[in-house]
Amino acid sequence: MAVNDRAVFIEDATTSIVAAHERADYWSELINSYHRRLGYTFPRGNDFEGRTTLRRTDDYQLIGWESDPVTYHRSAGNVRGDSDDDFRLLLPTAGQVDLWQDGRHARLPSGVACLVTLDQPFAFSLGDGSKGLLMTIPRREVDHRLGRTPELPATPADLTSGLGRVVADLAAGLFAEGGNLTRYQFDTVSSRLVELLCMHILGDQPAGPGHLADLEAAVRHYVRTHAADPDLTGATIARDLGWSLRQIQLTLQHARTTPRELIKDERLQLAYSRLRNPAYRHSSIADLAMGLGFSSASAFSSAFRHRFDATPRDIRHS
Repeated sequence: MAVNDRAVFIEDATTSIVAAHERADYWSELINSYHRRLGYTFPRGNDFEGRTTLRRTDDYQLIGWESDPVTYHRSAGNVRGDSDDDFRLLLPTAGQVDLWQDGRHARLPSGVACLVTLDQPFAFSLGDGSKGLLMTIPRREVDHRLGRTPELPATPADLTSGLGRVVADLAAGLFAEGGNLTRYQFDTVSSRLVELLCMHILGDQPAGPGHLADLEAAVRHYVRTHAADPDLTGATIARDLGWSLRQIQLTLQHARTTPRELIKDERLQLAYSRLRNPAYRHSSIADLAMGLGFSSASAFSSAFRHRFDATPRDIRHS
């Protein structure tokens, strides 16, 4: 069953609608339609049962699954012929998942998640009675928040307590209520989920010595909450946080960015959100740009296109 309206696209699928001898092929085609070309191994042959529920917007996709044992393969040929640089957040909620990528193995019991890329060969196996959530996240959202490309396969992230539990609960709530949200609401919650996930990853795997990681997190938080201030600069960040500008520069240099680039990126993220927010539909693109400190509409449009591979007008009318 599929519903495509002004809100979130929803689709439910189950192997029970086809004959037993067709179920493995049906499942393979279904999963390929959600992601990219994969290979499949069904330990029980065609005696396979599975179901999925899909929630999707233009930017994010969230799938709930439950299935019999199956192993998914992504070969080098698949990667070359059908590239996809978005990340997948793999979160089992029952059963166990084993993941192999780049010669490394990660075991994910219930409540332990991992970021996966489809642009490297991999294999992952779902155990008997497995259930979980699989979220597609644009690469820009992860790279932007971590300040670097994460090492993959990432170290498993425990989402059973603390901030991790908040992330898991938010994912479960988004899945449960996705059909009752507008696209803007779904994307806003998804963006917050990714922000908290990356915060959790940085907490578990600091990008550098503990002091630098703490400084970086504080700077990023300050810039994120003050991005709408058109007068925001590296000097104002240093003044308000009580550090020297040189400390700020060295901290961000470790994260491969600068105060200017970080401020610009956060403002572009905020502009992207406002362009999709109905509350700003009467504000011109030029007004949005100038209000966020860009020198001109053309400079804003150029930076926006470079960041999102789309124009501000494209996003506003998508």
